[in-house]
Amino acid sequence: MIYFSKHKRSNQEELMDDFALQGAPLQEVLKDLETVNKYLGGNQITINGLEKMLAYCSKNTLVTIVDYGCGDGAFLLLCASFLEKNNWNYKLIGVDANVHIIERAKINCSNLKHCTFKQSNVFDKQELPAADIALCTLFLHHFKEEQIIELLNNISSKTKVGIVINDLQRSKTAFVLFKAFSAVFMKSKIARFDGLVSVARSFVRRDVKKISEEIKNTNSQIKSKWAFRWQWLVFKNK
Repeated sequence: MIYFSKHKRSNQEELMDDFALQGAPLQEVLKDLETVNKYLGGNQITINGLEKMLAYCSKNTLVTIVDYGCGDGAFLLLCASFLEKNNWNYKLIGVDANVHIIERAKINCSNLKHCTFKQSNVFDKQELPAADIALCTLFLHHFKEEQIIELLNNISSKTKVGIVINDLQRSKTAFVLFKAFSAVFMKSKIARFDGLVSVARSFVRRDVKKISEEIKNTNSQIKSKWAFRWQWLVFKNK
C-alpha cells in the first residue's frame, strides 16, 4: 500500500534506492523512466533551466556541468547535444551513488568526448566536484527535507553559477493519472511502484519555498511546469 497525503511528504522508500539493484531489473526500470520522460517531456524543463543558467556564463571559457543522480546517462546525452548545437565549450560530470548505474552510464555515453562519471556519496562535501552549474533532475524527492537542505548547501558551495532543479509536484491528480499511465506504458513493477512513491514523496510549493530559504547565499526562482513538475532555479548571490 502506498501512502499519499496532500499535507505532507511520504517517507516511504523507493525500491530503486536499493544500490544493489542491477542487471535486467535495473535495465527494465531505466527503460520505463525513459518512456515517462519521452511522453511527458520532463527533460526539457531541465534544458530550459540550463539555458537560463548559461546566460551567466562566458562562451570564451570551459563550462563545467554536474548532473547529480545521473542514472544511465540518458540526460547527459541530451545535454551534450544541446551544448554542441549552441557552440558551448563544455565538460560534463555524471554523479550517482549506484555503482551499477554508473557502469551502464559509461557504456551509454562512451561516445561523448567531454563526459566523466563519479560514484559518490553526495552528502560528503569533499567528494563533490567543482562546477559552474549543477543539475538535479527527479533527484531531490528521494531525500528527507533536512537531507535536501544539507545536500543543496553542499552542492551550492561547489557551484559558481547555480543549480537547476526539476522535480515533481505532489498532487492527488498526479498520483491518480500516473497510476493509469503506468498501467498502460510501463512494464516494470518496480518502476510502477516507485513512480507512485515518487509522487507521494514530492513537493507542494510551500515545501520548495521553505527549503529554498535554507540555502545559504542564494536566491530561487520557482515555476510550475507541465506535467506536474517544478522548475526550481537556485542562483548563487554575487
